[in-house]
Amino acid sequence: MSLIPDEELKKAASLNWAPIVDFLFVVVAIFATMTITHAALYDTQVNLVKIKVPTPSSAAPPQQPFVINIGITQDGKYKWITEVNEFFMESPLSIQQELQKQQQIGLLSTDAEQIKILLHIDKNAQWDPIAQIIFALHEQGFSVHPVYDPTGEKQ
Repeated sequence: MSLIPDEELKKAASLNWAPIVDFLFVVVAIFATMTITHAALYDTQVNLVKIKVPTPSSAAPPQQPFVINIGITQDGKYKWITEVNEFFMESPLSIQQELQKQQQIGLLSTDAEQIKILLHIDKNAQWDPIAQIIFALHEQGFSVHPVYDPTGEKQ
């Protein structure tokens, strides 16, 4: 008669293979992942584009947009505003003709995207002349940017 039953001794004599198989599966999975990752990162033929950084002497300066100021008065009249003077224009057609003339003689860029038209609108101006000038300038391909001055001072 022994102190340990015979059934318990037989269980200890066998080896449980489940944890060992699990461990080996994890090790194989890790090495397979590392191999695939290495192949994806280092074994592919990737030719990168070389970027040529321009030197300060060869780089063209960015072009400033041409700015044109057009005003609409309270009574619906149009003004061509320059740094020194204001010129009254009869209609949106006369403003279109002036823009074309300045483009032809080289004062303005022929590219309408480089021309920025600022529209100074009197706060009491009627909507009809505002819409007419906006549509006339859009017809020629210009973008119009309304300018708002809450103080009402002349810009």
